[in-house]
Amino acid sequence: MQDTLASSSPAQAAGGYGSGRLMAGLERLGNRLPHPFYLFTALFALLAVVSTVLARANVGVTVPGQSERLEIQGLLTGGGISWFLEHALTNFTGFPPLGTVLLMMMAVGVAERTGLLETAVRATVARAPKWLLPYAVAFVACQGHVMSDIAVLVIPPLAALVFKAAGRHPVAGLIGAFACVCAGYSAGFTVGALDALYAGITEKVAAVLPAGQDVPTHLLVNYFFTASASVVLALIGGFLTARVLEPRLPAPVTDESSDDESAGIGAEQKRGLLWATAAVGAYAAIVLVAWLLPGSPLRGEGGALVPSPALSGIVPILFGAFVIAGAVFGVKARTVTHHNDIPKMMGESVTSMSGYIVLILVIAQFIAVFTWSNLGTLLAVEGAELLKSAGLTGFTALVLFVLVVSVLNLLISSGSALWSLMAPVFVPTFMLIGMSPALTLAAFRIADSATQMISPLNPYLFLSLALMRRYEPGAQLGTLMSRLAIYILPFMGAWLAVLGIFYAFDLPLGPGTGIHLP
Repeated sequence: MQDTLASSSPAQAAGGYGSGRLMAGLERLGNRLPHPFYLFTALFALLAVVSTVLARANVGVTVPGQSERLEIQGLLTGGGISWFLEHALTNFTGFPPLGTVLLMMMAVGVAERTGLLETAVRATVARAPKWLLPYAVAFVACQGHVMSDIAVLVIPPLAALVFKAAGRHPVAGLIGAFACVCAGYSAGFTVGALDALYAGITEKVAAVLPAGQDVPTHLLVNYFFTASASVVLALIGGFLTARVLEPRLPAPVTDESSDDESAGIGAEQKRGLLWATAAVGAYAAIVLVAWLLPGSPLRGEGGALVPSPALSGIVPILFGAFVIAGAVFGVKARTVTHHNDIPKMMGESVTSMSGYIVLILVIAQFIAVFTWSNLGTLLAVEGAELLKSAGLTGFTALVLFVLVVSVLNLLISSGSALWSLMAPVFVPTFMLIGMSPALTLAAFRIADSATQMISPLNPYLFLSLALMRRYEPGAQLGTLMSRLAIYILPFMGAWLAVLGIFYAFDLPLGPGTGIHLP
């Protein structure tokens, strides 16, 4: 498989397909962008210079509704250098996403490395009736982000196997699952490290404005929206796979090498899954009762359920759920044979995040200086005025934001890097026209998901091509691109339609989080 990937560059694989040539061009453009670490380092240097120039020019800004004028502070001044040296360490260690993401990765790592997550996927899709299979695969794929990037490695090839075993076209299962994993990467009933990362960045940049210091930015700010969207995306994804993609596919070539692979689960995995489900159910019941109990410390001020410590502290609660489920499954399925296995799995999960930690080092400094210098506030106020003067103050502004980010998503494949770039400007900007940070994040999720599947900088696109060649040896990148293209507009339309319903009826996007600022 690796040899196949190595021998197929986008330009070579695309052949004469127009979509392939377009993707090759986008790849060349994207490859000219530096690594996100250097990108943010360059932005940090630019921010230092710009803030200093504006400070020397005595530029300031007054936030609407506030009487105090905020002066732009320059980093390359005596006070700026002193501030940075005093705060550089805490900018990094106190960056909200860092601890949250690492904690979630340790927990999900236990569930993943014991085999619980893969077994749960196999148990879900392997038992679906033939007619229901595309929809079952689409639904599971739309929940896959809980597994992080592992979802792209596990779900599409497994979907191909279960489609083949059911007498359906394996390529339809492969492509449909890949499309739904990408489109649903920011959706789902499940909660993962990505949610923690997005929420942490949102919390940090919302505090640029006084009104943002008390607005909800917890892990579940978009939960109602993403859960609803995942159902719609699954229905559309299943329909497109079964009714549009599969009937147009050529007959697959039998792949003898995969005949011994199984999409089912063994007796030990079944037993482990049952015990893990029971353990998590009992844990959830205890937490729920403790939250609902009058006078409980998990309730908020005055006995309120929302907001409450149960919501603001959802990360350690979820940590417990994943660790309990993974440990119970591992013991029963015999993938955990020693008590040291659990902390070892946690350590391996954190090790895999080393690149992320390095990237956060510079992102944290960039956002901290952006906030301290008041440049973020200046851009937000000016941006809000520009939107108002152009008449873009409602849902239209969100749609425009989605379209812009969707294009950028083709060139910056890292969702965390892209949100770190967009959030410091757009979260405060939309707050100034009355939109909550949760709403801006919800719109970003749409853009981050819609075009990810065709980004030439998405390495899993070429993995999917290699897997497709198992059943269709002559397939080119253009072949795969043209088949994935049928999902993009329907998925983006579905995402926007769901957000439009929430916006029109002023429905909460998550527990305690509304469309508009209080």
